[in-house]
Amino acid sequence: MTKAGIGSYLKKHSEALVKDVGIEAACSLTGRSKATLGRYYSDAEEHADRFMPVDAVAALESAARFPHVTTALAELQGITLSYSMEKRNSEGGGVNADVVALSQRFAMLMAEYSQSIEDGIITFNEAKRLLRETTALQQVLLQMKLHLEEEAT
Repeated sequence: MTKAGIGSYLKKHSEALVKDVGIEAACSLTGRSKATLGRYYSDAEEHADRFMPVDAVAALESAARFPHVTTALAELQGITLSYSMEKRNSEGGGVNADVVALSQRFAMLMAEYSQSIEDGIITFNEAKRLLRETTALQQVLLQMKLHLEEEAT
């Protein structure tokens, strides 16, 4: 990916982060104005070299539903992160339950893919739905990995 492509990618995810939290809340959390936050994700050439500082990202991601910028940075480095809002008291189920969940998630991904590719084009919204299903599948695989490691020790 080119430097401009990386910048555009990060700006897109910075915008998603601000919108996730809400502009007013983002201003309050970061201590920055709407205009300043807007410059961080602006595609305008005069703002091409302006990016959201790490402290602002950390403040916003602590209030967001998803770590948009952190995930984008990881993806740019070829790193896969696992993020789950689910906070369970008990891990329960074990590997057998994981295999069932894995099969169900994979079936959901394939159903979504089949529906998306039906007309020969995967639209932006279809790609987002596929990404959500892929991430859910990844979370099941991570849980399964943890259960297998636990059984191997």
